[in-house]
Amino acid sequence: MGLTSALMQAYASLQKQVEQYLENLNPRPNCILSDTFLLWPGEIAKKFQIPRIIFDGMNCMTQMCNRVLYFSKVYETVGESESFVLPDLPDSIELTRSQLPFAFNPNLKGMSDFNEKLRVSESEAYGVVVNSFEELEQGYADEYQKVKGGKVWCIGPLSLCHKDESDKIQRGNKPSINKHECLKWLDSQENGSVIYACLGSISRVEPTQLVELALALEASKRPFIWVVRAGHKTEKIEEWINEEGFVERTKDRGLLIRGWAPQLLVLSHPAIGGFLTHCGWNSTLEGVCAGVPLVTWPQFQEQFYNEKLVVQVLRIGVSVGAQKTVLWGDEDKSGEVVTSKEFIKAIEMVMEDGEEGEERRKRAKELSKMANKALEEGGSSHRNITRLIEDFKNQERNRS
Repeated sequence: MGLTSALMQAYASLQKQVEQYLENLNPRPNCILSDTFLLWPGEIAKKFQIPRIIFDGMNCMTQMCNRVLYFSKVYETVGESESFVLPDLPDSIELTRSQLPFAFNPNLKGMSDFNEKLRVSESEAYGVVVNSFEELEQGYADEYQKVKGGKVWCIGPLSLCHKDESDKIQRGNKPSINKHECLKWLDSQENGSVIYACLGSISRVEPTQLVELALALEASKRPFIWVVRAGHKTEKIEEWINEEGFVERTKDRGLLIRGWAPQLLVLSHPAIGGFLTHCGWNSTLEGVCAGVPLVTWPQFQEQFYNEKLVVQVLRIGVSVGAQKTVLWGDEDKSGEVVTSKEFIKAIEMVMEDGEEGEERRKRAKELSKMANKALEEGGSSHRNITRLIEDFKNQERNRS
């Protein structure tokens, strides 16, 4: 949390410089596009009377879930583990208080205050661009359009902008594994046989929990790629891996990637049959784009919403059964342990050859086609980008 705070302070220090730049800029820009978590661009937009567009790296469902929770306060009338239905949504989404984002945790006053500022900032913005595509969450996109007076533009999936193999490899960071080594291993596997397990760039999973995951991957008897991120207590899990001989035991069917994985490259390979994910939106959407069914293991923030979208609404995933959020930075005192048996059950359901598994794979492939079509000329996201540009052209003409 210390690094996050320092980064936000560093961003805030740019405000004065941006203001000075705009003072001397003629003509002024048609709009300011800024990340939803940055508040000061809204102040600049007001000062210079420039419309502000927020970039939302999440999705329309998350926005609508947060909105109905904020205004209904329905979560305040139930216990931590008591389930309730979020009102006024296109689907019957059922959660518990312990699965909600930090903004709805009364014990995190500082976080609640910050999220209130974000809510106000979003309500004051001219509009929102969203990394999603309408066909993926049509009902939620429609509802969010109504809330924002039509000023919502779904322009994703942005990961599909990475067309070249080199772009896919470098997406996000330099990978920790040689491209040729990774592809050679994948090429040696049967199509749809590999389970890919990766838990994102900021999830801090406890070593005891990672051991359960490792044991499940081993017991599944299926080929797998397991990404072990550097950082949080890495030495502990590495100690277990070495002492238990995990790599040696699984060397014939397992590939361990330490650090950053070329995720787009991996997911787009035909050998991948399932993606075990923490349900961060970037990873979730990348799985959708690849047409791969998901094993869902949400950790915190909006990730339980994303799980509901994947498992319940889209029906392309299976949950491992996580019941509560992990408090980021306090992982050893929050969350719960998902057992290897629970992982194995979800993995088998996703990878099975039966009718249910086939239907899940079929739906995943159909969504992948929709995602790619959305960015093509005439597709929904392509139209929305055009609509956004036309909106500001019209504003410019009206000012002239």
